[in-house]
This record gives sequence, structure tokens and C-alpha cells, in this order.
Amino acid sequence: MTDEIIAAADAPALSGMALIREEARRLPDKPGVYRMLGEGGEALYVGKARSLKKRVMQYAQGRFHTNRIGAMVALTRAMEFTTTRTETEALLLESNLIKRMKPRFNVVLRDDKSFAEILIRRDHPAPQIRKHRGAHTIPGDYFGPFASTWAVNRTVNILQKAFLLRSCSDSVFETRTRPCMLYQIKRCSAPCVAFVSPGDYQGLVTQAHDFMSGRSRAVMQRLSEEMQAASEAMEFEQAAKLRDRIRALSAISMEQSINPETVVEADVFALHAEGGQACVQVFFFRAGQNWGNRAYFPRVDRADEDADILDSFLGQFYEDKPIPRLILLSHDVPNQALLAEAFGLRADRKVEILRPRRGEKCRLVEHAIVNAREALGRKLAESSAQGRLLAGVCETFKLEASPERIEVYDNSHVMGTNAVGGMIVAGPEGFQKSQYRKFNIKDSELTPGDDYGMMKEVLRRRFGRLVKEEEEGGAPPRPDLVLIDGGGGQLAAALEVMAEIGVDDIPVVGVAKGPDRDAGLERFFLPGQTPFMLEPKSPVLYYLQRLRDEAHRFAIGAHRTRRSMDMKKNPLDEIDGIGAARKRALLHAFGSARGVSRAAAQDLAKVEGVSAQLAQRIYDHFHKG
Repeated sequence: MTDEIIAAADAPALSGMALIREEARRLPDKPGVYRMLGEGGEALYVGKARSLKKRVMQYAQGRFHTNRIGAMVALTRAMEFTTTRTETEALLLESNLIKRMKPRFNVVLRDDKSFAEILIRRDHPAPQIRKHRGAHTIPGDYFGPFASTWAVNRTVNILQKAFLLRSCSDSVFETRTRPCMLYQIKRCSAPCVAFVSPGDYQGLVTQAHDFMSGRSRAVMQRLSEEMQAASEAMEFEQAAKLRDRIRALSAISMEQSINPETVVEADVFALHAEGGQACVQVFFFRAGQNWGNRAYFPRVDRADEDADILDSFLGQFYEDKPIPRLILLSHDVPNQALLAEAFGLRADRKVEILRPRRGEKCRLVEHAIVNAREALGRKLAESSAQGRLLAGVCETFKLEASPERIEVYDNSHVMGTNAVGGMIVAGPEGFQKSQYRKFNIKDSELTPGDDYGMMKEVLRRRFGRLVKEEEEGGAPPRPDLVLIDGGGGQLAAALEVMAEIGVDDIPVVGVAKGPDRDAGLERFFLPGQTPFMLEPKSPVLYYLQRLRDEAHRFAIGAHRTRRSMDMKKNPLDEIDGIGAARKRALLHAFGSARGVSRAAAQDLAKVEGVSAQLAQRIYDHFHKG
């Protein structure tokens, strides 16, 4: 994409406008991307330009600057430049850098959630239908995005009823000797035991593909004709099956709201800004159906224009998401034609971006605007309440200022096994789930169930990494308050570790559950103070309970996941020389790992791919005594 990278001038004495003027003098009249850097090398701003020289020179003139841009120029200590062949390439690079570097003075999309999709795999004779997240690395047909996991799960369930496609994994599919429960409840055609021919199953796959691609009416018409033909031939059982499939397909269309008649595939973006905050509401329409919506709250400045916010948001939004053929906007944006060209290059087909003025498309945008306004109203109300709660926390624990980042720690285990520590993060924006961390307890010398030892290990790893990153010149997030699930003993263990690492300037509070774990009777432990309780109806108490409960939920979930993984381990995985193919052959032959463990060496050797030596090794593994 890039032609060359232009290094910044070696002039450490220059800063602000003088530095920018010196850099502009050396720049070419070419399209590209420029980066303004602060004192510590942090990114202040990333921008693109049709002409780097002309655009950067505007900053050096000192005219028409808002206070925000003036502050940005004054803080600039270095600049970096990358030229590109076209302005479109510059736009794509700018969006990528903004999303990766999150510069202080840019509109930044705060998006820590991936979208779920539906995948019909094509790398197996009996294609599987499943929920999918992440890169498209599996051969198959992808349909999405869906705005929520609930919408995906519901749609997959209905598609199973309508098209009877399997959802089981390949390993389960290949070891079946009789149909599973999904066949019994009419949600699978049981291709695993050949209850449906390969040709008929491929026909079901084709119908599912057509339906998800927007040809739902044709699919339902074809099924209706087949049902009528079966009824006339007095094949009433087959007609009843087709009737049930038609009902399942109708459920998808009937339960979706705002299903447009003239829009088959589009994303709708509506912006509402108020009080120095903004909400972008995104609706997804695929196959002529509404596949849900999601509200985003990008980081903006009061001086940002609505059109500029939406323009920057769009470029970042599609950095890692599928691009539809049509994008509908609530505002005309400055780079509308350029964005359409860039998205077309990325999607390898024409992409249209427009702001509709009338008709059904306009009504879709107006509906999205209403949702954006209501979502921002709720957000502002929550932020106000959250601010009051954090001020209450500040007063309760005598902090210097309202905490911006609260970290809460808890452990979970069963009799010391599968021990996991959990850290959750909260602040003015609520729970910051992208910042959550789990810690698998690794210290083999710990006594099983030693809660103090586990807490020490978790804190030592968390804050040891913090100190290391700070020493390397980074700026990792530092908590303003640490909450520990436990009383005086847990607090003492935490303070010991914090002093050992050198971060004993971070306030730490222990939260002990009340007698019989009753909510409302919690006691709070602070270093050098007598434990105290809060008023039973105190909003701050309810808030701290929520934090503690969320940490407990997260730690228990991580523990259950780890325990479940241990329970699913197959003893055959522990034997050298047994890969996926041999394990599959052994399970086919003996039905289960227990069956393999009971087999004689000579019987094991009869399995395809298992030599006499390997058979003896398998036998010895299960008969060590």
C-alpha cells in the first residue's frame, strides 16, 4: 500500500508549531498519513491527506485552530509520515492506525466485541451449520453479522428445524452409531448414520444457503409446492414434515421487526450527539431481514462536527467486519465518495454509500436516529449516576479523587483443584469487560485451598507485569483502587505483595462477606483502620456489592471452564503416537476410551493404523499396575 516512510527530522529542540513548520518544509506533495506524537512517543493524532505538504503546513500557520487543535499542536514533540499511492490507500491506512493506536485527539471507536455469524461449512461431505466468530479461516459460507449472540443462537435453532442440518462436531459425527437426540426432536436429518442420502442432504444445504442469501420466498414457495404434491400423493407424513419446516422458516421472518421490502443487504448508521458525547446506532439488514442493532459510544470532543464523527467512525468500523453492498447514513460525510471507493477495494465489489431523503430507506434511517437518541439519553443518565457512585466510593475510602479504574480480585476452586483467580475492571463507563483477566494458579508448592497463597500469586503476576511495562517505557493502566474479596487476612497478604513489588501507593480495600454470607452486612477493611460497615440502604454499598458479585461471577465462570476442559480430556491424548486419525479409529472400534482401556493388546493391534508396538504401549498405559 505504501510507497515510502519518511522519517521525522532530527531536531529534538523543536516542538509544537516550530517542529511542524520544519517537517512541512521537507514533505512531498503526495497523498499519505501523518502522525503527531507527544513527549513520551504516544500518538496524539493520526490524519490522512491528499497532499502531505499542504495539509501539515496548515497546522504551522496557526490560524483557524480550535482550542483542541491548538492544544494538540502545542503538545506535539515529533511527527511521522507515510506516503501512499492514492488518497484511498491513505484513508485505509489512517483508519487502521487510529484503531490500533487510539490517538488522544482522534474520534476513536471503542469496540471490544466481535460480531457473531452463521457458518455453513464446506470442508466436509456433510456440511455443518454453526455459530462463528473471528476470521474466515474455515472454508464455507458466512452469513452475518448478527448484533447479538442471542439472535445467532435463535436463528441457528430455527434453521436446524427448517433444514435439518447437523450442528455436531466432526469427531462426534464420525463416532455415531445411532442418531442423537436432535434427530428425535426433528432438528437433524441424521447424515451421520445415513438416514438421509448424500444427494438429499446437499439439497438441504442448498436450500439453507438460498434462504440465508435472501431467496427466502423462493425457498418457501418450493417447500409449499413439495408439501402440496406429497399431500396429493397421500404421503401425509412427508407433508407434515414439510409443513413443520415451512412454519420454522416463517418464524424467522415474522418475529423480526422492521423487515424492509426494498432493502436486501445494508447497514444503517445513525448519529446523535449531545453533552460532549455521541452515540452511533448501527442496524444490520441481511437477506431482507433485520438481524439486530448495536449502539456505539465513540470517544469524541465537544468541538467535533457530527459529520466528521460519523466519517471517522465508518472508516474504523469496517476495519475487521464484512462490508455490505449498501450503507445508509443519517448525515452526509466529508469522505463519502472516498469511503465508498475504499470499501469497494476491500470488498472487491461495488459499495454504495448514501443518505436517503425519502422512501423506505429514509424511514429505516429515521428509526435508527430515534434509537441513537434514546440510547445516548440512557447513557448520559447512567454516566451521571455512575459519577455520583464513584464520588461516594471516593468519600467512603478517603481517596484523593474519584477512581477512574477499579480492579476487583476473587479466587475460585473446588477443594483446591482447578484454581483460578479473576480480575474485573470498572470505572466511569461501567464494567470494562475487555480489561477482565483470569489467572490459572500455577504454583505447585501451594497447599490446596490456600486462598492467601492464591491471592498473592494473582497480585504478584498482575502488578509484576505492570512494573515491568512501566520500566520499559510503556503506559499500562494503573488502578486507582483495588478491592480484594476477603477480610483482614486477605488484605494483609495483598499489602505484603504490593510492598514487595513496589506499588504500595495504590489503595487496597478488603471486602468481607457478612455472617452466613448475607448481602448488606459486608465489612470493609482498610490498612490501619478498624473494619466498618455501610448503611444497609446506601447506594455505595449496592455498587460495591455489584462489583464484588461481578468478580465472583467471572472467577467462577473461569473455574468452571477450566474444570470442564479437564473433564473432557481423553486418556488417549496422553499416549505418544496417537493422533486424531488413530484416536478416531480406536474409538470407532471399541466405542469409548473405557472400551479401549479394557481391550487386549492383540485386539488393539487389529485396528487400522495401530502397530503391534503401539498396541502394547496403549495396553501398558492402561495397565500400569
